[in-house]
Amino acid sequence: MIIKEVHPKTILSASQVYPYVINPYTGCQHGCSYCYARFMKRFTGHIEPWGQFVDVKVNAPDLLRRELSRKRPATVWISGVCDPYQPLERKYRLTRQCLEILVESRWPFVIQTRSALVLRDLDILRRAEDCEVGLSITTADDGIRRLFEPTAPTIGERLRALGELHAAGIRTYAMIAPILPGAEDLPASLDGKIDRVLLDRMNYHHADWVYRKYGLEQKKTDEYFTQVEGVLGAAFARMGIAC
Repeated sequence: MIIKEVHPKTILSASQVYPYVINPYTGCQHGCSYCYARFMKRFTGHIEPWGQFVDVKVNAPDLLRRELSRKRPATVWISGVCDPYQPLERKYRLTRQCLEILVESRWPFVIQTRSALVLRDLDILRRAEDCEVGLSITTADDGIRRLFEPTAPTIGERLRALGELHAAGIRTYAMIAPILPGAEDLPASLDGKIDRVLLDRMNYHHADWVYRKYGLEQKKTDEYFTQVEGVLGAAFARMGIAC
């Protein structure tokens, strides 16, 4: 893992998903096989494989405080092309510092992560006027998780985090994306832990080699995704969870 401390010129960027996005890191230690964010290498100049480098934006909090003062408040997504709670966050605490500034400035934000480390910042989340936390959960089968995202947190850890956040009164969602084999068994595990769920099929090809290696090609067909989306949609509808 090649880790560099960098000083970018900006941290609050426009996003096509929410009005703004903050990425405290470039690159991600989780290195999931399917990750769309590897396209960032085209812009950053990294030659290392995705998952083997992280640039730490050590001046992110200072930049954020300055940039918030110049913009009209709107929802901030944390994060779009890195996990804001990847392991390095334990040391650098950039996400935590940015959350503190957003809460002080009364800006709304949405967190997306795979890590139960988000629970560390529950004290800040409780003070936020408008926040939501989502955990990316791609399958109910931790064996499948190990094939596609071997260095990411376990499915059990993510479910536990959602449950604790929801019990603390934080709005929560599950991001079942990409839909991996075994995702159809997730609804029961998410009952009582989330307010809504987002589904997205596997529509890119970085992980095609994983499907081939383990004989899972049938789990990447249009028919499979249509079937699973139907199963999940019906299950969450019965549970009263927006999907």
